[in-house]
Amino acid sequence: MAAGSSETTRVSPALLQELYARSGAADLGLGREAFAEVLASVIAKAAPADRDGFLRGLRIEDLALARACAAGSEKAWEVFLTRFREKLHDAARGITREDSSARELADSLYADLYGTKEREGRRVSKLEHYNGRGSLDGWLRTVMAQEWVNRYRKTKKFTSLEEEEESGAQFSAAVTNHQAAPEQVVIAAVDGALAALSVEDRYILAAYFLDERTLAEVGRTLKVHESTISRRVEKIAVAVRKGILEQLVRSGMSRRQSEEAMELDVRDLAVDVRARLSHQAPGSLSRSNVQDSDGEAFTEEKGE
Repeated sequence: MAAGSSETTRVSPALLQELYARSGAADLGLGREAFAEVLASVIAKAAPADRDGFLRGLRIEDLALARACAAGSEKAWEVFLTRFREKLHDAARGITREDSSARELADSLYADLYGTKEREGRRVSKLEHYNGRGSLDGWLRTVMAQEWVNRYRKTKKFTSLEEEEESGAQFSAAVTNHQAAPEQVVIAAVDGALAALSVEDRYILAAYFLDERTLAEVGRTLKVHESTISRRVEKIAVAVRKGILEQLVRSGMSRRQSEEAMELDVRDLAVDVRARLSHQAPGSLSRSNVQDSDGEAFTEEKGE
C-alpha cells in the first residue's frame, strides 16, 4: 500500500489479494501496489459504511482495465480497443446519426481516454474518473453522450435551431432525445420516482438507507415488527426501480437503453436524495395505518 494511504482507505491484505486476483490486473500490467492505490481512491470518494462489501460489489475487472489503461499499459489498451472499439463507434453513430460525425466523436473520446493533456508533468486520462460502480460500457456511453451535448452547447451560441433545421442538420431534431443527455434523463427519472413515494415510504427509505437505522429501530418508530419493515424496504425498492424504468421509457428510451442507463450510480448524480426523502417521521403512523404506495396495509403478524 502507498505510504500516504490513511487507515480509513486501507484494504486488508487478504481482501486486496482476493480482489487483485479476481480483477486480472496483473495480466494488464497493473501492479499490486498500484491496484491498492486505485481501491483506496475509490473508497475515499465513496466513503462506504461497509467497505469490504462495497469493494466486493465493484465491477472489479472493468476497474482494473480502466485504470491500467489510464496508467499507460499497452496490454490494457489492446484489450480495451478489442472490447470497445466497435461498441463505441456504434454508440457514436446512434448519437450523431451520421458516420463522419460519429467517427469524429469516437476519436475525440479515445483522445480523452488516452490522455492527450498533461498535468504536473503526467498524462491525464479521463478513465481515472471511472470508479467501478457501474459497467465500464455504460460509463463510456454516458461520457460520449455528454461530450456530444457539450459540443452542441458550444455551437448553439452561434447557430439557431431554425438555421440548423434549414441546413439539414440531424442533431437539431434529436436535442431532446435521451441519447443527448442520458444522465440528465436518469436524474429526472430518479427524482420523479422518489417524489411519487408516499410519506411513509420516503420515511422508511431515509431512515434505513440514509440514517442507517436498523430494521428494528424503524419498526419501533412505526410500531410494527422489523420483519414488516424488511418486506416494506424490499417492496419499496422494487417500486422505485419500476418507477424509474417507466419514466425512462416514457422519455423515449427503449427498455434495453433504460436498463443500461440505470447502471449509473445514483450517488454520482446531481440528485439531492436526502432532500427528496423527507425523513421526518409522520406522527399519524401506527400499526393499523402503515401502508405501501399501492395502498396495501401492513399489519403486525401474530406471533412476531
